[in-house]
Amino acid sequence: MKTFFKTIVISDVHLGTKGSKAKEIAHFLKQYRCENLILNGDIIDGWQLKKSGSWKRKHTRFFNRILKMIENHSTNVYYLRGNHDDFLEQILPLQIGRLHILTDMYYESFGKKYFITHGDVFDSVTTNLRWIAYLGDLGYTFLLWLNRVVNHYRFKAGLPYYSLSQYIKGKVKSAVSYIDDYETELAKMAKSKGCDGIICGHIHQAENRMIDGVHYLNSGDWVETMSALAEDHEGNWQLIYYREIDFKGIQIDAQYPLSPQAEANIVPMRQVSFETRDDDEITPPSIRRQ
Repeated sequence: MKTFFKTIVISDVHLGTKGSKAKEIAHFLKQYRCENLILNGDIIDGWQLKKSGSWKRKHTRFFNRILKMIENHSTNVYYLRGNHDDFLEQILPLQIGRLHILTDMYYESFGKKYFITHGDVFDSVTTNLRWIAYLGDLGYTFLLWLNRVVNHYRFKAGLPYYSLSQYIKGKVKSAVSYIDDYETELAKMAKSKGCDGIICGHIHQAENRMIDGVHYLNSGDWVETMSALAEDHEGNWQLIYYREIDFKGIQIDAQYPLSPQAEANIVPMRQVSFETRDDDEITPPSIRRQ
């Protein structure tokens, strides 16, 4: 099983909420190594922390894992602002060693150029009518609570995990329409920027597909889906789902040597390059048109 990637992208962890799978994401990152780790927004849920959220030790362990990746494996970490961690706007842009905090970024690899953004800037509800987004946040929090109750009894009955929110998003016509519109509009935006693809998060809907010639990638979330995007050293992208990982079959990452680029602490521009924009318990899901 491959455990050493060029780039891993995660988003929508929502640390500080009851729904955040902080232990699982820390466990996930402990098994994998990468040259570049992109935290694509809503890693910390400032909205919930202001209301009823709480910061726990397991949330701190997530950042301890990030620091170990930087120190032990020379991983470059890029933290992009999301709508729930919009407090980062006050310090953007910021670089501390291998840690970069940005609004969004471009990523070039193997001749292809991707625009990476959380995705909330394309959502007029969150941008212009924030009170509606907050109202939706309450509804989603209740739905997640109900989901925990349902799955508690499903677990006792020996049944697999079942996501109520994913079911609703797949059945409610307006939610399905919103997801389709969101993905299509982001693909158009990537094309307008001269990019081959776009990498985003925000709607908690993991995806890896082509839309009108544009490679659309969405890393999903770490509230329910527990998924991440990973690029190998041949430029191929894949979605990794935590529930599908065979942890017993994973080799100790120390057995995987660093690539020549990482050992030299230099990422050749012809393979990977980063640049900032030259133009200048839980995330609201797509259902809420956040």
